[in-house]
Amino acid sequence: MIETAVTIGVVVLVLLTFIGLYRAIVGPTAEERMVAINMISTKVTTMIVMIALITAQAVYVDVALVYALLGFITTIGLAKFLMKGKLGA
Repeated sequence: MIETAVTIGVVVLVLLTFIGLYRAIVGPTAEERMVAINMISTKVTTMIVMIALITAQAVYVDVALVYALLGFITTIGLAKFLMKGKLGA
């Protein structure tokens, strides 16, 4: 029962990720593209955790944490680059 609900949730998240991918490609401004890529990263992290629930493999949760950290660092770097035009101090 719970596996079915989680599987349906994963499918819905995949569809929403493609909508976010469309916004990342078409978005008129760099800020909108950055937000869309951040949204995709968050959805992929959630899907990895849901797959960990379905397969009962705790190692996927560690993978999701690393992926979330990389997504966060990337978002911070892009935001700094858009604001200052450079990544250095």
